[in-house]
Amino acid sequence: MVAAVPEFHLPLAPADLLRDGGSGYYVVLEVLPVRELPPALAAFRAAFRAQGALAVLQNFDCVYSVLHHFRTVGTAVKEDALELMIHVVSHHSNELPAILSDSGLSHADRTAHRNALKMNCYLLTGLVDAFEMETCKNSCLEADPGRKNRKNHAKTSGSFWEEEREPLLRLLTQLLQLDLRQLWGGLAMEEEFVSLMTGSCYRILENPSIGLQRYRARREAVTHLLGAALVHCDHMFSATLKITQMLQHFEHVAPVLAQAVSLWAKEYGLKSLVGELLREIGQKCPQDLAREASGVKGYATFISELAEQIPALVLSNMSVLLPHLDGESYTMRNAILGAMAEVLVQMLNGDQLEEAARGTRDKFLDRLQAHVCDVHSFVRSRVLQLFTRIVQNKALPLTQFQSVVSLAVGRLKDKSVIVVKNAIQLLAAFLSNNPFSSKLSCADLDEPLKKEVQKLQEMRDRSRPTAAPVITPEEEWNAMLPEVRAATQQLFQPMQEGEEEVLEIEETVESTVEQITGLLKKLNYKSAARLTQKALCRFQGKEPFSGPGEENEEAAILDVLKRLYTGSCPGENHEDSPHDSSSDKIEEVVQDKQPQTELVKQEMLVQYLQDAYNFSVKITEALNLISKLMYENSVSVVQEAIEFFVTVSQFGVPQALLGVRRMLPLIWSKEPGIKDAVLNAYRQLYLSPSEDSEKAKAQSLVHSLSLIMVDASLGTIQCLEEIISEFVQKDEIKPAVTQLLWERFTGKSQCSPLERRAAVMLLGMMARGKPEIIGSNLDILVTVGLSEKACEDYRLPQEVCNVISKLASNPKPALEKNSAPFRLPQNHMLFRHLSETVSKGFAQPSSHWIPFMEAAVKLIYQLAEGAEEICADLLQVCSQQALEKLQEADEQKADAGDSPRRAPDGAGSLPTFLLLHLVSLVGQVALQQVAYLEVLVSAELRRRRILKEEKTKKQSDTTKKQKLQSTGNETTMEEELGLVGATADDTEAELIRSICETELLDGKHLFSAFVPLLLKICNNPGLYSDSALSAAAALTLGKICMISSEFCDSHLRLLFTMMEKSTLPGVRSNLIIAAGDLAIRFPNLVEPWTSHLYARLRDPCPSVRQTAGLVLTHLILKDMVKVKGQVSEMATLLVDPEEEIVGVAQNFFGELANKGNAVYNLLPDIISHLSDPNSGIEEESFHTIMRHLFSYITKDKQTESLVEKLCQRFRTARTERQYRDLSHCLALLPVSDRGLHKLQDNFDCFADKLQDPAIYNCFQTVLARFRRAGVKPETKALAEELEQKLSASHNRGLDSTEICQESSQTPMPVPAKRKPIGSSRRQPLSPANTDDDFVTPSRTLRNRKRAQKRPPCKKATITFSTRRLR
Repeated sequence: MVAAVPEFHLPLAPADLLRDGGSGYYVVLEVLPVRELPPALAAFRAAFRAQGALAVLQNFDCVYSVLHHFRTVGTAVKEDALELMIHVVSHHSNELPAILSDSGLSHADRTAHRNALKMNCYLLTGLVDAFEMETCKNSCLEADPGRKNRKNHAKTSGSFWEEEREPLLRLLTQLLQLDLRQLWGGLAMEEEFVSLMTGSCYRILENPSIGLQRYRARREAVTHLLGAALVHCDHMFSATLKITQMLQHFEHVAPVLAQAVSLWAKEYGLKSLVGELLREIGQKCPQDLAREASGVKGYATFISELAEQIPALVLSNMSVLLPHLDGESYTMRNAILGAMAEVLVQMLNGDQLEEAARGTRDKFLDRLQAHVCDVHSFVRSRVLQLFTRIVQNKALPLTQFQSVVSLAVGRLKDKSVIVVKNAIQLLAAFLSNNPFSSKLSCADLDEPLKKEVQKLQEMRDRSRPTAAPVITPEEEWNAMLPEVRAATQQLFQPMQEGEEEVLEIEETVESTVEQITGLLKKLNYKSAARLTQKALCRFQGKEPFSGPGEENEEAAILDVLKRLYTGSCPGENHEDSPHDSSSDKIEEVVQDKQPQTELVKQEMLVQYLQDAYNFSVKITEALNLISKLMYENSVSVVQEAIEFFVTVSQFGVPQALLGVRRMLPLIWSKEPGIKDAVLNAYRQLYLSPSEDSEKAKAQSLVHSLSLIMVDASLGTIQCLEEIISEFVQKDEIKPAVTQLLWERFTGKSQCSPLERRAAVMLLGMMARGKPEIIGSNLDILVTVGLSEKACEDYRLPQEVCNVISKLASNPKPALEKNSAPFRLPQNHMLFRHLSETVSKGFAQPSSHWIPFMEAAVKLIYQLAEGAEEICADLLQVCSQQALEKLQEADEQKADAGDSPRRAPDGAGSLPTFLLLHLVSLVGQVALQQVAYLEVLVSAELRRRRILKEEKTKKQSDTTKKQKLQSTGNETTMEEELGLVGATADDTEAELIRSICETELLDGKHLFSAFVPLLLKICNNPGLYSDSALSAAAALTLGKICMISSEFCDSHLRLLFTMMEKSTLPGVRSNLIIAAGDLAIRFPNLVEPWTSHLYARLRDPCPSVRQTAGLVLTHLILKDMVKVKGQVSEMATLLVDPEEEIVGVAQNFFGELANKGNAVYNLLPDIISHLSDPNSGIEEESFHTIMRHLFSYITKDKQTESLVEKLCQRFRTARTERQYRDLSHCLALLPVSDRGLHKLQDNFDCFADKLQDPAIYNCFQTVLARFRRAGVKPETKALAEELEQKLSASHNRGLDSTEICQESSQTPMPVPAKRKPIGSSRRQPLSPANTDDDFVTPSRTLRNRKRAQKRPPCKKATITFSTRRLR
């Protein structure tokens, strides 16, 4: 027996044990000082050896004192106390099973063991909490980078506690697994005791690092301890509340608790806990969750993790979470939708689902589809991600394919970048996991679909005749009535012997009716009538034999038979008739079963093909949208679009090739990620064929690349060249590919002419990466490509010329910096073949000769020594052929009696194609001669000069070493050398200019002989009406104008007149291109004609407008043309009907926006011109233009300045349209706080215009956007005041004009055109000065100023002969 001890009540706080709780309750008598703790612990240990676990009843105070002084006591004492308590509790845990099973245990002993258990557990859990708090504190100090002596501070009891934590938790788990309720008399344990045991677990979970992988054992120990408490200690309710609170306040604990709950449900059978937790979360107020971001994240993560681990239990409790789908928290919506998707993938997947599960699946899918259009972009994005996972796991039923694909295609137009990105990923997943076919071409699917639909229709037509026609019983009765009447009439005639004995009437009415009906269906009418006659006598008064009285017995029998047959008799069983009918047709159904099965199979096949076709149509629609996304600002969207086209290409969709081509220009992107994505896409598409052998792989690669180049533009080919050169430099293209290309070119491998040209082009692209591919095989290129067969098709020799030109652009690395450029001798076989091929084709009509000739002349000037002599000879040979043709024509006319003088100068007698060839050849030689002088000769003169200077410098250095006398003379020599170097470039440039100005077009040079002919063609469009000839003559005129500024100046009027007046779009386009080149070469001469270039932006022909837009884009971006004044014409292209022209304008303003504040500076001028009623721009078009231009205004200072300028502009505007346009521009600006102040300060400028509802709505839009951006408290009052003033002015209407004018002391500004010329823009701002930004300065005034500031400079006359260059 144990002496009676005071009852130990678990305190709410440790200090409660120091206060007397009344008689019979344990109280700590004394808290021992720190120095007495070691001996007290030793005494406790000795008592424990003697008394066991009950020793704590007399030694509780010493360990309590350790807890009291835990922060100041030494580490050894702490560890000693913890080790002692672990031994005590372990010993007690081992003793308790025997004690609890002792039926003779006295009440005093039970009380003593209960108190000892509570004391031991209180002390042990107290030490656990103390050690855990100390560990967390030390870890925080270690994580603090500003903390000094962290290593010394960290040397506490941490290592000991790390070793003892998991064993201690397992000890407590073992203790809770005992039937401890016996200590409480078989009743439930105290709630405080259970909370004491579990409280340490929850505090351990509060550590932010608990989720790390290295603490897995600790998490498992805590989980099992809490599981034991849940099973053995009725901890369910408390655990539900505690877990919910922890999820709300500790975001990191959500995955840990989800794993724990999953384990409890699987291993401990606590499935109801999942329902309680989800119900508790589901009952949270959605409005409160919208305000508590941290709590929502914990709940959301918990739901998502739980759905992954135990989807079946989440599915059974999903209904309690559904209200949150309509709440404001997008995080909760994402979590619940994610749980639905997880359930769909793991539980509701497959074709063997029951009806209820199939209905649940469809409801979940409907929910997910509904949230594809959620108001929050994160939810839309998340749902698309979920659908991607569902599709990848093949959990989406085929019936839902079309609707989900349609939703994904619709999201491609979403404003959110992340939504668009995930929509592309979803469509790619649909492609990769589609159940239809590996090839999804609409054309390939359409033909089989039509065929199978026709087959189905034929099968249905064949099955229709076998089916019995639908005939009503009344119609059948009427058809058989004559025979029935005849049979009835026989009843009244003498009967044959034995007939009455055969037909016996049944005992009951029902059986008799059935018997009569059967006889009728067997067409035994006479027997049926006889039985009816007998039944009328036997069952008189009973249905159906008690009809209305009939005087005629025959009529009575017929009436009964009719009622029985048609089923109109009240006493007939209506269910029997169909049954009988079907039983009669059993044999027919069995016979038709096989055709019906085939029909069902055919219907299923047609439905499958129809679904595949619809899917292909949707993918094709998506291709058009995604191809436009490849030039978005978002790098991730562009990368996804590129990857999508790679996926589509693998499924054989024909439109994918357009996307593959469209991504080519992205190879020039400044974003490394985009450039790498393009390279990887082409590497995946073309460098990784599925064939086994190297030769087969090479053939596949060459064939695929050849397809890209079919009808490809020059820009596309240049982009492809960049990609292939990258592959060649990285040795990713195998030698077998090069070998196959040479075989195709030389004809060793059979191929079409198109494939042969593609092979040459691919060799040229590879030569950019490795020039030796061409250099080592130059003879083969010349002999094969420029052979006698070249005249059959000039496209191949043209490509050969382009390939050989790579040698000039990619010479071999020079050993010295100033080595001579790579040139071939004048008598090289290449130039002989080129000259022969050009001259042979000159007299033959061919549409491909001119492009070949241009490539040949360019190649001659690039590689030949004495190129001008070769081309001069070529011109003479071709001119001689033209003269010979002319003489032949004249002789024929003379023989016919005609005078040759009827064709002035003989030009009229030449065939048109000859004149076209001659004019084109002259223009190309002239242009290449100028380029040759300006680029190659100039570079060669500079190279020679540098070599000469270096040689002179070496000589001077040698002289200095030999003569060290006077430094003055040396300084003079260095200065002279410096002077030579500074002026040499100008001297060389002047030399080249003098050659062009004085020699190339003088009477001695060959070009002068063709100028009269050229001018005659240009001046007489009626006489020379051929469109190709006119276009070539116009272009040649522009090329010859490039030679001399004097010739250019004298013929500019003709050139621009033709540009404006010519009826041929080709002539106008060519002259625009020529004018662009002239603007770069002779900018001062072309500048007065700039307005004529801008005028072509409104040309009626789209191709001319596009050409003008491209030319002006280059000129403006290169600062060769002044933009202010007429740049509004470029802005009008933003609303052009042609999409390509709109793209040109968008590209122009996009590039212009990269040049500082260029767009901002031009906006006032553009608004001024386009808002003018005479501009011809509709109001809606104006809005479209402004939306695009204002998207480039991103700086706050620019916005504030524009707000002020636009407000001031209201004073000088004169029409209602201008007022509306200005207010619309204001509505496009993202007004900041300072911008709002500007509006307030300039309110008087527009107050009297607010009566117009459109203007008033624009200012309301400004305020609404300002509020959405977030209003600061100090500006809220200002916004409200401005809104009140706007409303008041709007309501007052026209009366506000007088009020505003009286309150405003600002005088009306003087129109800008009256401003004195000499006024300075540095004057203080006023409304008049501000409007200057909207008025284009006079060009004549600018020219006059320029003339005053720049005195004419005297040019030096230099005589130089071109022969000296040779």
